[in-house]
Amino acid sequence: SADIIFDDEVQQRIRTEAVDDSTNSRMILRIRHDEGGRLTNNLSRVHGLLRVEQQVMDDSEAISFAANNIDIEKMVTPFKSWALAFSSRNRSLENASQWADVIQPIIEQGWCGNGSTAEEQNAFEVTLLLLPDDTDPGLACPAFAGASATQPPAADELLWVVWLSSDAGEVDWSTIQEWSAEISAATEFKVEAAGTNVLFAKAKQVAEHDIISIIIPSIIILSLILTIGLRDPLLAGATITGVLLVVGAETGILSMLGFTFSVLDAIALPIIMGVAVDGAFWYCKSSRGRDEVRRMLLVAMLTTVAAVSLAMFSPIKAQRSLSLVMVLGIVFSWLVTRFLLEDFFLKRRDESFSEPMVLSHSLAWCWPVALVLLALLAVVAPSGVEVLDVNQFLPEDDPALDEMKMLQSRYLLASSATTYVVINIDGDSTTDLDRVRNLQLQLGQHPSVISLDNGMLRSPMVIGLSLADGETIDEVASAAEHRLLGRDVRLQRNGVTTGVAITVLIDGQDADAALQFSKDVEVLLEHQDMSGQTGGDLPVAAGLAQSFDDSRVWQIIAAGAAVFLVSYAVLRSPMQAARIAIGTIAVGAAVDGMASLMGGRGVNTAPAVLLGMGFSADYLSHASTGHGVTKEDNAARWWAAFSSLSAFILLGMATFPPARESGRLLSISIVFSVILASCLALSQFNVKSSDDEE
Repeated sequence: SADIIFDDEVQQRIRTEAVDDSTNSRMILRIRHDEGGRLTNNLSRVHGLLRVEQQVMDDSEAISFAANNIDIEKMVTPFKSWALAFSSRNRSLENASQWADVIQPIIEQGWCGNGSTAEEQNAFEVTLLLLPDDTDPGLACPAFAGASATQPPAADELLWVVWLSSDAGEVDWSTIQEWSAEISAATEFKVEAAGTNVLFAKAKQVAEHDIISIIIPSIIILSLILTIGLRDPLLAGATITGVLLVVGAETGILSMLGFTFSVLDAIALPIIMGVAVDGAFWYCKSSRGRDEVRRMLLVAMLTTVAAVSLAMFSPIKAQRSLSLVMVLGIVFSWLVTRFLLEDFFLKRRDESFSEPMVLSHSLAWCWPVALVLLALLAVVAPSGVEVLDVNQFLPEDDPALDEMKMLQSRYLLASSATTYVVINIDGDSTTDLDRVRNLQLQLGQHPSVISLDNGMLRSPMVIGLSLADGETIDEVASAAEHRLLGRDVRLQRNGVTTGVAITVLIDGQDADAALQFSKDVEVLLEHQDMSGQTGGDLPVAAGLAQSFDDSRVWQIIAAGAAVFLVSYAVLRSPMQAARIAIGTIAVGAAVDGMASLMGGRGVNTAPAVLLGMGFSADYLSHASTGHGVTKEDNAARWWAAFSSLSAFILLGMATFPPARESGRLLSISIVFSVILASCLALSQFNVKSSDDEE
């Protein structure tokens, strides 16, 4: 869910302080008749669906949530709102034998006129939001062209909005899909779960399938590469055992500490597996001694952790979580290699090494040339960052996205985004009541706010304090009528009203407009001398995208600075530390540019950029020690890169977009890092003089 990806302080406050919490676990159900055709103006079908609604609310055994520990807190449906509207004029929809029983005598202005009751006005809003846009509104609003007060609204499908709670905390949306199928089988209606939550559920299923299909092949491929590269099945087996120990220990310790893995965190597991095998090649294939390999791997671990740890300070929750898993995995893999496997590696290594390689001319030019080429990639890449939304968690050709687009094209509710404006007030204040109502009127005038407009009446979708009689907010809110998106808007602490949460529907297809709405509300609150905040998935995601775009360059530079400080603290050589840091920044900028060139830079790609910088620091620390380069060192470097690359390429073949993007970017970062490290090593080759040649 969005809660896994980022924090929304406004929604968190509403969940903890709302008198009537309507922001948690809201689900949309799409209803059609099994035989197709008109649904809303067929009275027998209306009665049938009203009975199904009652069974759902009564938790009937035939269609019960009880088995899944899920409770229905509230449900808003068109037919229920119609029944209440007719009841407000002493007419009964449930007992009607024909439409004339409730439509006659004719209500000339329908439910949208100036003389409409509160229940009729609510039925009008619900009809326009929960019936398709091409619906003939009929009685709901005769002022619309072609509509008549003598006919009920005519549509072939409709939506229900249901609020759920679960004993387990978060509602499992895949369970809702199964429950919807059970209702369809038990009734004459086809019920389908729809909306953003269903997309998140589908994304979770895709990710879980990818994890299962990637982990085992990764182990098999790494085993083959280790066996071929090390030429020793025992060494390969010990290394793979160490890898599994790292993954098992990390997941076990984090779970024991109460950390809950999301499918986004699981992306780190194949990455950790690819990184954890590097030590085996440097201990067993390189020409370096025990102490030198120890120091080199320590520097590599610390510089990688320094780069990746910056994501822990990200405002994006998913980045912080993934960074924690990656950092612990890197540290654990170093501990296992250093303290459990080192002696075994050294005992089975081949001690026959070649002399350091000597060239007849200097290759010092290849290091600056490689840096320039990486910098060019960053320069030519398009600017901008994609707004984080659920579409980025499903493949572009997934049918669920097409269904969502269809839903958005037909329903006003599906095409809108819910924004919350929280205002700090005194529930007993008469003055605050007037100020909040005035603010609501001004919010409705914003161009981003969706309005129900029939040409005669414009009703902005701002759901807050009603116009009910009362002198204070507490009096008005407690007497508020049932509304689509909430009833009691008060926020309370210890029974004392300290704020209100106003719900505003804005255009869900325009992230820039959502961000502008948040900024304009802040200005308006300041102008009105009121304190408050705006929240909601779209404005928060748009704000995070803009913040990331503004800070991503500085994040790369900060990661480079962190790598320099750590390298200098261990190596005590400013020149070596500077080489590592400069190369790290170059790779980070290039990978960030590649993310933009390959389909769009976004907050999902930021951890891959930092991790790529960590790999760069890892490989550059191997190449910057001034050790004479040997064939064995080159073999260790390239075999380590090849083993990591195999795991990342496999990850890049995933269906889950964040995993696929991470795998591809990390594959690129490994290639960039090993080539740059090789260039640095070549620039330090010994060069023969003419006397030596003679």
